[in-house]
Amino acid sequence: MITKELFVDILARYKNGESIRHIARELNLSRNTIRRYIRNKKQYPHYNLTKKRSSFLDNYKSYIQDRIIAARPEWIPATVIFKEIKAQGYKGQISLLRNYLRTLKPHKEEEPIIRFETPKAQQVQIDFVTTSVGKKQYKAFVATLGYSRYCYVEFFENEKAESWMLGLEHAFEYFGGVTKEVLCDNAKALVVSRDDYGPGKHRFNAQFLDLSKKYGFVIKTCRPYRAKTKGKVERFNSYLKHSFIIPLLTAFKQANLEIDINTLNYKVKTWLNNEANCRVHATLLCRPLELFEQEKTEFKSLPVFTSEDKQSSPIKTQQELSIETISSNNSQFRELIEIQPSADIFNSLISNIA
Repeated sequence: MITKELFVDILARYKNGESIRHIARELNLSRNTIRRYIRNKKQYPHYNLTKKRSSFLDNYKSYIQDRIIAARPEWIPATVIFKEIKAQGYKGQISLLRNYLRTLKPHKEEEPIIRFETPKAQQVQIDFVTTSVGKKQYKAFVATLGYSRYCYVEFFENEKAESWMLGLEHAFEYFGGVTKEVLCDNAKALVVSRDDYGPGKHRFNAQFLDLSKKYGFVIKTCRPYRAKTKGKVERFNSYLKHSFIIPLLTAFKQANLEIDINTLNYKVKTWLNNEANCRVHATLLCRPLELFEQEKTEFKSLPVFTSEDKQSSPIKTQQELSIETISSNNSQFRELIEIQPSADIFNSLISNIA
């Protein structure tokens, strides 16, 4: 079929004396086509409207839009929404969902992330991730191993030095050993003054120095305004935020509920053990857990502290900070997981929203 505009052009050319052969050559059409439309010059080309095909996604678009709106200005990735609607009965492929989500996502240019590879047990990169939902802020300490990308996450009420130190101690306990280096940015809670004793010789927080001495790691810092040189932890931060924190917090928000620190830490340990550290890493093309099994044999041993060491430590205990730390290597911690009542809220919440 041809357009109405082309149909009128054929008639006009024919009326102006052009031959059928010439018209066909000029318009790149067959002579039979030109003849057919000249014979039926009183009738415009007719197009039958194609009935719009139904999609597996049609029944879930309203739910998807509500989830995206609730997460703004953040974003929920397709993998998370796919899991949610699949639990509701969605039978289609994730590619169909991805195509639909592209129509809802504003275009944004991302800054390049610089990465470098490190040997086994060489380095852990640490950072804090802050997520805001309404007026409430949620802060997560993140530690990512440079070789395996195996990660540890713990939520705190603040980013004070005590939270950094406690998070790092718990990360080493979770990993079952200590790396040679700890790479951090220039947070005031860690770096008091850069180049205070000369170029590259910084003055660190006293608690950070004390922890470095006790655990035997070297402190490495990023250059100012170049925090993304911590490419591994920065990349995981984005994954953590959009695949775990935002979906969880917005689900609670949609149900007019507020989540507490204990529930966050319960859920994030489950997520780390069952999903984040078990997924196929996009850069490594294998699972962080598999590389971690190789890396952990190279760690330095955890220090053994006496009761006097614990009493003299300036770092607050987890009870004082109202944080519950759960270690996958400790049976007592695993028992605590089973008895936390607040964690069940999330499971019932999701089923109610769905």
